Amino acid sequence: MDIIALFKKLLESPSITPEDGGIFDFLDTYLEGFTIIRIDCEGVKNFFAYRHFGAGKHLCFAGHVDVVPIGDGWNSDPFVATEKEGFIYARGAQDMKSGVAAFVQALKEANTFEGTLSILLTSDEEGPAKFGTLEVLKYLKEHNLLPDAVVVAEPTCEERFGDAIKVGRRGSINGVIEIIGKQGHAAYPEKAINPVHQIAPVLSHIAGAFLDEGDEYFAPSQIVITDIRAGIETTNVSPGKLKMMFNVRNSTRTDQEKIRAFIDSQLCGMDYTLSLDQSAYPFVTDASTPIVRALQNAIVEVCGINPKNSTAGGTSDARFVATYGIDVIEFGVINDTIHAPNERTSIEEVKNLYTVFTKLINNFR
Repeated sequence: MDIIALFKKLLESPSITPEDGGIFDFLDTYLEGFTIIRIDCEGVKNFFAYRHFGAGKHLCFAGHVDVVPIGDGWNSDPFVATEKEGFIYARGAQDMKSGVAAFVQALKEANTFEGTLSILLTSDEEGPAKFGTLEVLKYLKEHNLLPDAVVVAEPTCEERFGDAIKVGRRGSINGVIEIIGKQGHAAYPEKAINPVHQIAPVLSHIAGAFLDEGDEYFAPSQIVITDIRAGIETTNVSPGKLKMMFNVRNSTRTDQEKIRAFIDSQLCGMDYTLSLDQSAYPFVTDASTPIVRALQNAIVEVCGINPKNSTAGGTSDARFVATYGIDVIEFGVINDTIHAPNERTSIEEVKNLYTVFTKLINNFR
């Protein structure tokens, strides 16, 4: 089976979170010579395979086989790999079965390596992500199998294959503000305390506010208002409470304490509560590390361009890897149709990604 045949095989295995579509059973036999470990937890299927060549470093390729629901608007069956004008259409084509196919084939064909090569896969990245990569990493630590470096093959490129790698990710902090007023008749505003009126003069200072200036890796951390609601949907009652929700994709220069201090400064004198929850922490892998240099060199050799080091976008399972002090980076195909109807990637990209990973394996030390 070549790289494109493998890619189509994965695409035609329905694997909406938390299902693996039978992919892990297939890989059990496909990865001949690898030691296979299955770490299933709470209905989530996880897969780890490794092959030990020598006493050198442990290089792991990681990702997920689960995909988001298909949705509407498809021009072809989303679980049939439909080839058209050099592209392959199917759910998961970009996110991220192209990446999985590329590194599975590269590792299957690897004959020599100075250390250990491995694959870490889950069926729970697009869902809650509580019983997937997190559980595998716990197991690996307990059994002294943690890798030295990890490549997550999420789609990272923006306009041209090879133009960007992710050397880190922003964190994600969710906030909920509740301003307590006093409900009353709209005809007697002096007898009520209207929280909408209270927040109105300062809302423009909160919405879209930058909390830091960013740095060479991260864009500025910004407050993004996601919901505001108050009242009981009637015109003659002023509300007694207002609820506002927001999200901050934070750099390493902003944390929960900084956000709380900012909100306190804006809502001074109001009766309010603020709750903050951090679902992901920011991280960055230094550009001078061996894995970043080796991947950059492989991309230059295959694509003829120098990729930029990016931390843009949402979160990924790389955030879990980083907490173990492991050098982790992400590289994959262009990401312009992820989670969309008619998701697609080009045949050329998949072949080039496989070639980049092959060269990375050959050159990583």
